[in-house]
Amino acid sequence: MGGTETDIPLLVDGKRNDGRTIDQMRPVKIEAGVLERADGSAYVELGETHAIAAVYGPKEMHPRHALIPNKGVLKVRYSMLPFSVGDRKRPGPDRRSREIAKVTREAFESVVLLDKYPRSAIEIDINIMQADAGTRVVGLTAASVALADAGIAMTDLISSCASGKIEDTVVLDLNGLEDNCGQADVPIAMTGKGEQIALMQMDGLMTKEELNQAMEYAVTGCKELHKAQVDALRRRYQ
Repeated sequence: MGGTETDIPLLVDGKRNDGRTIDQMRPVKIEAGVLERADGSAYVELGETHAIAAVYGPKEMHPRHALIPNKGVLKVRYSMLPFSVGDRKRPGPDRRSREIAKVTREAFESVVLLDKYPRSAIEIDINIMQADAGTRVVGLTAASVALADAGIAMTDLISSCASGKIEDTVVLDLNGLEDNCGQADVPIAMTGKGEQIALMQMDGLMTKEELNQAMEYAVTGCKELHKAQVDALRRRYQ
């Protein structure tokens, strides 16, 4: 959260600056199998945030000393491409990218059946092509579809969405202006059928009541995204 002051009102008569209601998500588009040379792939748009994910493997683990004899290893790379933001981003990983890759890997470790892939690696590459808030949740949603497209054994898909607080009001799915100028941001990831929380973070301050409302909104958003994920996979394999 930037907490930056702005002359643009974020809420007017219950409507947000992009015309949405407080509990409305941005338009969603998901496509599976968009890359020929990956074992699995997916493309996701959530408003003006666009991400593409590719999965490679299971494959031989490198470096060899890092392999685990009785289960596989998930390797996640997260990158915001230089042209994804207004001010050209410096190429290469940074602290934020490594942190997002870590929490994404930990979320998928709760659903991927790694014991089916001993001594192997499964690589997940997430690239943010255009950023307008919610990049970690959009990337995670794309990676889940890519894993399924690759035929990786999982107990469930994971869907990810964020809610937050702007002008002392809890809202679903922050856009870029709201993220920069808002008061709090709560990204979560949850399993589609089991509805178990696989990831939850918070940036900013909320009361207990506000956090409960934010969780309720985010869970609703995850359910909507789960339906779109399943639809994308069905279209891919019909």
